[in-house]
Amino acid sequence: MTVGTHPESALREAGLRPTRQRLTVLAALGDRSDSVTAQQLHAELRAAGEPVGLTTVYRTLAALSEAGLLDSFEREAELAYRLCGDAHHHHLVCETCNRVEEIDAAEVEAWVEGVARAHGFAVTGHRADIFGVCSACQSG
Repeated sequence: MTVGTHPESALREAGLRPTRQRLTVLAALGDRSDSVTAQQLHAELRAAGEPVGLTTVYRTLAALSEAGLLDSFEREAELAYRLCGDAHHHHLVCETCNRVEEIDAAEVEAWVEGVARAHGFAVTGHRADIFGVCSACQSG
C-alpha cells in the first residue's frame, strides 16, 4: 500500500486512525526529496495556515515513524523524517541540503551478508544510511 496515493488506508493498515493531523502531516511530507525535522515541518504548516501545534507535529511524526510509515534520520541531535517507498531500501543522506535518496536494497544486501558471514553473525535486520554531500551541493 502506497502512503502517498492512499493515506487513509495506509494509516488504517498501520493501526492508526486517519486523523486530520496525521493526514495533514502525510500530505506535507508528500513527494519531498529532503528530510524534515518536527520544528521545520511545524513552521511550514503554520506558514501555510494549518492550525497545528508543535507538540502535535512531534507526536504525529513519532507515531507515523513507529508504525513504519516514515523513515527517520539523526540530524544535528534531532530526528528528521521522510516519507519513503514501501519496498526495502536504504538511504544516501546529504548533510548539506538534507536530500535523501533511496537506494535499492540489493546494492547493500551482498555487503551486509558478507560482513556478517565473515564475523560468524546471523543477520536478523539492518539499516544502512550513508551520510555525505550530494553532487549538487559539491558543485554549488
